[in-house]
Amino acid sequence: MKAAEKAAPPPEMRAPAEKPRSGLYGLGDVVLRVLLSASAVVAVILLVTSNQTKSIPIPVPPYLISQTAKFTQAPALIYYIAAITVAGFYGIITTLISLYALKPGSFPRVVSHFVIFDVLLLGIVAAAVGAAGAIGYTGLKGNSHVQWGKICNVYDYFCRNVSASISVSLFGSIVLTFLILLSVHALSKRIPKQTY
Repeated sequence: MKAAEKAAPPPEMRAPAEKPRSGLYGLGDVVLRVLLSASAVVAVILLVTSNQTKSIPIPVPPYLISQTAKFTQAPALIYYIAAITVAGFYGIITTLISLYALKPGSFPRVVSHFVIFDVLLLGIVAAAVGAAGAIGYTGLKGNSHVQWGKICNVYDYFCRNVSASISVSLFGSIVLTFLILLSVHALSKRIPKQTY
C-alpha cells in the first residue's frame, strides 16, 4: 500500500490568484478624471476670455478702425470649445460615477463602460485640439501662399489665451490617454490566467 501511495503524483499546486487592487485603480481613475475636468474648465475659460479689441490703421480717413478678435470668428475654434466643453461635462459626470464605483466589486463593471467612451472622447478632443492648433499656427505665422497675414503681432492677448487654452487641453488629451491605459490595465487584471 505504501508503494502505491509513492507512485501517485502529488496534486498540482497552484498559487492563489492575485486579487486585483480595484481600490487603487479606482482612486487613480478618480484623480485622472478630476484632472480632465479641471483642464477642460480652464481651457474653456481661457478661450472665452480671449476677446481683444484693437485700433487698426487703415489708409483712408479716419485712419483707425476698431476691430475685435474673438473665438467665434473661427469655426475651428467653435468646434474646439464645443468638444472641450463636452469633455469637461463628461469628466465631471464620470468623476461622480467613479466616486460611486469605489465600493468593492463595482469598479470593474464601471471601467468596462468608461473605456469605450474615453476612447471616443479622446478622438474628439484630439481632433479639436488639432483644428484649433492649425488656426493658432496660422494666426501666429500667417500663410504667404494664400496671402493670409499673421494676426498675433496685433492681437497678442487673444493669441496668448488661445495658445494657453490649446496647451491646457493638450494636457487633457494626455490625461485621457492615461485614463484609457489605466482602464485597460485594470480590465486586463480581471482576465483569469490559464495554465497549459
